Amino acid sequence: MDTKVMNRAADNIRVLAASMVEKAKSGHPGGAMGGADFVNVLYSSFLVTDPDNPTWIARDRFFLDPGHMSPMLYAVLALTGKYTIEELKGFRQWGSVTPGHPELHPERGVENTSGPLGQGHVMAVGCAIAERFLQARFGDWLTHKTYAFISDGGIQEEISQGAGRLAGYLGLSNLIMFYDSNDIQLSTEVNAVTTEDTAAKYRAWHWNVIEVDGTDPLAMAGAIETAIEEKHRPTIIIGKTIMGRGAVTADGECFEAKCSTHGNPLSASGASYEKTMEHLGADPADPFHIWDDVKALYDARSEKLRAIVKERREAEKAWREANPEKAALLDSYIAGKLPEIDWENIAHKPNIATRQASADVLAELAKKVGNMIVASADLANSDKTDAFLKNTHAFTNGDFSGAFLHAGVAELTMAAIMNGIALHGGLIGACGTFFVFSDYMKPAVRMAALMELPVKYIWTHDAFRVGEDGPTHEPVEQEAQIRLMEELRNFNGEPSVLVLRPGDAAETSVCWKMAMENTKTPTALILSRQNIPDLPATTGNRYREALGAEKGGYIVKQAENPAVTLVANGSEVSLLVDAAAELDKEGITARVVSVPSIGLFECQSPEYRNSVIPADGKVFGLTAGLPSTLRSVVGANGKVFGLDHFGASAPYKVLDEKFGFTVDAVLANVKAYLSK
Repeated sequence: MDTKVMNRAADNIRVLAASMVEKAKSGHPGGAMGGADFVNVLYSSFLVTDPDNPTWIARDRFFLDPGHMSPMLYAVLALTGKYTIEELKGFRQWGSVTPGHPELHPERGVENTSGPLGQGHVMAVGCAIAERFLQARFGDWLTHKTYAFISDGGIQEEISQGAGRLAGYLGLSNLIMFYDSNDIQLSTEVNAVTTEDTAAKYRAWHWNVIEVDGTDPLAMAGAIETAIEEKHRPTIIIGKTIMGRGAVTADGECFEAKCSTHGNPLSASGASYEKTMEHLGADPADPFHIWDDVKALYDARSEKLRAIVKERREAEKAWREANPEKAALLDSYIAGKLPEIDWENIAHKPNIATRQASADVLAELAKKVGNMIVASADLANSDKTDAFLKNTHAFTNGDFSGAFLHAGVAELTMAAIMNGIALHGGLIGACGTFFVFSDYMKPAVRMAALMELPVKYIWTHDAFRVGEDGPTHEPVEQEAQIRLMEELRNFNGEPSVLVLRPGDAAETSVCWKMAMENTKTPTALILSRQNIPDLPATTGNRYREALGAEKGGYIVKQAENPAVTLVANGSEVSLLVDAAAELDKEGITARVVSVPSIGLFECQSPEYRNSVIPADGKVFGLTAGLPSTLRSVVGANGKVFGLDHFGASAPYKVLDEKFGFTVDAVLANVKAYLSK
């Protein structure tokens, strides 16, 4: 390794990163300048990718945790040919492919969207799990490393504890993380907020800990080589780096290790942009260049990568010829193809909780879907994901032949790991916990929505009917919160999350079918703890009627020219069916509609929506959550009865009575609404 050329290449990255921020007049140059040495060593000497096929399944992955250091990533990727100089000049501008924080674009080498600190390196843990899962089934030819880059802020985020604990417990030796330890944060020096011994912390989690000079390319290359040889533990390389490395003032004095360079262009930080460019070897009037010796370094790496990939491809070819059935199976996984599943004939006992109906489905999926990983946050026997577990076994240290992850009490970590599993490709991820704890998961759910990842969320104990557990465990406002993600569109114009709250066992099967067939967005399944009466099958085939859920909403009990249309989802639909029967006895014709997915229903044509819920008719909605949950469905003249307060501790049938969720109470509310 020629240290002179390596240092020149790192300086080139620093120049490009600082110039991107300077031109945009916003951004974070300091961290990018400090981390440039490591990413240069990694990309110029170690990261194995295919220059001609950037989405090759067996490539090494690089996950950036501190998204504000995007100029560093774009700059090093420009050296590899993934970005043009003109694209770097468009940093942070409208329509640019170089946004302020990286957004998923694997064709260009961006393996994850990163913004909220902490999540990026947890996605790397998920990616590493995915690689071990596939290697256990298809062999060593597709082994690869997952590299992560984390900053002081990411190390402090609480999610890092879950990632550190799980990666160490599982012995993810394919995970190598560089900790950019520059002792500077946005507002303060690190010692103003923590004096913890990070190395000791990771050793306690059973990581291989290496401490190096993060400005020395030889030291970092040696650390990576050691990490690659590690067979039993994940590795963290703690590199002491320098915030704003190379920055100087107008007088040429050192301006390194300053908080001000973290979040300001150099010219606004107290440094001199022009003098810094000169100091680093660039022309301040024309800094956007890849220098000839640096281009030669990266061109040579591309040729070496082609030779490495050729050898790897030959090993893959030999494996495929020896294992044609496995090869076809792997290809189906990568293509996202589902096996044939007889959804209609998944057996359910009568009148069960939808979490139990979900368990019936999960048991079948465990037998049929060989590339599915399910996780639970220490609630497998209660969120009923244990039905999947009973047909496989959990991951343990060094053993990834099973398909279940005991995440422990770490909901956010679990959700971010699922994102990493999905990002790897070839696998389907699902994770479960109580619906009220979805609050802990929403930052990762939002990232899944942004990246359009088809993760499945299994959220049980869906309403105040959790009962005796009391208001801390009773999700009243959570459905309204997650339904907002149905209103929010992703970059392709789709509802960013598919939210499904089934009304009985048959609907649960249909909703799982929808979830598994949804490859465009995350899916949330909201399921009951308590038993729910099966909805009536007017044609004698409840499952086929429940297929109406595929349009978001459909008629459960028909009534031509109804005096009122009763609308709900989940547990409340069967209550409306009972109420409608009583209304019919009094000569008030009532239609009952189930809307397990409000967002999907609102995507249907106006003609279909009007055929289900007449726009000019009387509409009464019932929800165990906030009334706002159903307001868009019932329309301006409709009425919604729901909860505008927290729950209480009592048996759920008592709460039904106290809160007005009985047939008599619903009848009274409907009649009062109709009389106005």
